Amino acid sequence: MGTYGQFCPVAVGSEILTERWTPVLLREFLAGSRRFNELRRGVPLMSPSLLSKRLKTLERQGIVERIPSADGRGAEYRLTEAGVELAPVVEGIGRWALRWARSESNAPERSDASLLFWDIRRGVAVDAAPERRLVLHFRVQGSIDGKSRFWLVIDRGEVDLCMIDPGFEVDVTAELHVSTLVDIWLGDRSFGDAMRQGDMTVDGPSSLVRLLPRLLPGSPMVASLRN
Repeated sequence: MGTYGQFCPVAVGSEILTERWTPVLLREFLAGSRRFNELRRGVPLMSPSLLSKRLKTLERQGIVERIPSADGRGAEYRLTEAGVELAPVVEGIGRWALRWARSESNAPERSDASLLFWDIRRGVAVDAAPERRLVLHFRVQGSIDGKSRFWLVIDRGEVDLCMIDPGFEVDVTAELHVSTLVDIWLGDRSFGDAMRQGDMTVDGPSSLVRLLPRLLPGSPMVASLRN
């Protein structure tokens, strides 16, 4: 890692925090990711070897700690006190982008449906779900990763994201472009507006269709940044 050669605290902090992928990794930790594979799903374009390298760097800098599992298989990574203190910094970047670089969020080269659904999975309002298994099937066009079918399985307070048919009866099927779903998830459009404007079709019992906005209320991070 290079150095700016300056004693200035901004320069020193930038050397640590602005290395490629580091702010995005910090976002994943703040969103609740703990294991290596969870972090990978949040940064799918980052190679495993580079992720491992960045985690070791963050450990060395005292921002992340590695906690081995009790059975000796694998480990969890957690933010240290120094890492937790970076939350306002990461949120500040997000708040700035929402205000001044919002149009960039929906650029075609950023339209990765798999990454979007990974974020949606952890933002599902499970308390709004009925007391039985609920299966939501999404058919999505325009993802840069070529994936087009996603299932969210909500059962007993847990949410699973499947990219292969889990074999359960589907309750609601929605079809839309990934850019429409990005707008909905970031709070720029509502499900109702997307359906009325013909950009989204939904098939299922009317009671469950009406429940969809409550189940998927939008990105928790974006909601917190807008408060």
